[in-house]
Amino acid sequence: MQNTLDKKAAPRVAFVTLGCAKNEVDTDKMRAAILASNYELEQEIEHADVVVVNSCSFLQEATQESIDTILEILEQDQELGRDTKLILSGCVPSRYKADELKEALPEVSAFVRAQDEEGLLSVISEITGIEAHSNDSVSTRTLEAPYAYVKISEGCDRMCTFCAIPFIRGRYVSRSQDEIIAEVKELIGHGVQEIILIGQDTGVWGEDLSEDANLADLLKACAKELEPIDGRLKILYLQPEGLNDKLIKTIKDTPQISNYIDIPLQHSSARVLELMNREGGSQYYLEVIEKIRKLMPDMVIRSTFISGFPSETEEEHQELLDFLEQAQFDFAGVFMYSAEEGTKAYRMDGHIDEDTKLRRAQEVKDLLDEIGFAKTQARVGDECEVIIEDFEELEDGSVEALGRAWFQAPDSDGIVHIPNLNAQIGDRVRVRFVESFAYDLEGEVL
Repeated sequence: MQNTLDKKAAPRVAFVTLGCAKNEVDTDKMRAAILASNYELEQEIEHADVVVVNSCSFLQEATQESIDTILEILEQDQELGRDTKLILSGCVPSRYKADELKEALPEVSAFVRAQDEEGLLSVISEITGIEAHSNDSVSTRTLEAPYAYVKISEGCDRMCTFCAIPFIRGRYVSRSQDEIIAEVKELIGHGVQEIILIGQDTGVWGEDLSEDANLADLLKACAKELEPIDGRLKILYLQPEGLNDKLIKTIKDTPQISNYIDIPLQHSSARVLELMNREGGSQYYLEVIEKIRKLMPDMVIRSTFISGFPSETEEEHQELLDFLEQAQFDFAGVFMYSAEEGTKAYRMDGHIDEDTKLRRAQEVKDLLDEIGFAKTQARVGDECEVIIEDFEELEDGSVEALGRAWFQAPDSDGIVHIPNLNAQIGDRVRVRFVESFAYDLEGEVL
């Protein structure tokens, strides 16, 4: 097989990102490191000398997707007669031992844990034989959209019994406010108009820093940076316990903060939640939701649920459906429970057969979609500002713009289609919603 690497030329490095927004941030920073070096950033993996697959291992199917991606690249290499250097980074190397990975995937040149991704240049230098050195670039992020995710923490201390994240990403560590604000300033300086704060458990940000550090004050500081450009700010992955009065008041009183919260509740049955090592239950959650909507009637609430947890009964499944009917989430997703080796739930009694889990998860999804589609349909006739993020050529040859309103988070909540719009990425346009389909809307420019 032909070696694609010219020993004198700078290696071309491409990235494949799998999993959640937190992985997207990690890839973004690795791309920035490539741009700040003598190496070249390549968009197409078939033209790259080195391909970095930033993997997810939250669920077994995510781990399998990471492995399948590696195998697809190897198959493509074989067809093209190439010998691309492969690096597997992120959650899979953080979760599994290096010896096990080397034995299972001998074709991979290097494995880089999520915690070690800052050393990517040294790894590439070692496997290519071409030394890395810095150029004059100082950017720590690369930008491909008018929005950007900003991680405010690493790891998680929650120890939910179904989740392997604490073993993959380690204990919870807050980034300092100064470091976060510096990154927000840099992103705004490069044209970003919406900042989306993320972390495994954003509500407890700052508790490991000092008694005075808290998420509400961090949101105010970020919003202050966005005020001159009339930018947007969102917060995702907010656990229920983090929804205190100060935070709710901050969201309500700060114009730059979108009235949008993402609260992964996981279930509504108090017994199932206790087995998950989580607090709460149907009545408590409904009271919290009612309180928020009373203060902010236009608040958009997103959540996530797990169906088919070990020993979940049909009655508890029905309790979840009844709760969802009452809660009326704008957007929500459901995962079918996955038995993850190393977690406490993996060793629990009462695991449910796959057919039952699949049926229950589908029933939850169908109800969530019924509610969500109706919520989206109810926006038809409303007027709203939309930020243009992309363009799409239609079958008839026309081009429509794709944008996102304040009530939509990237990659999860649908988009706004605007036909025949002459605009650029990052432009803001005011539209009237004239039609809906599933979670997407069509906008007519005013």
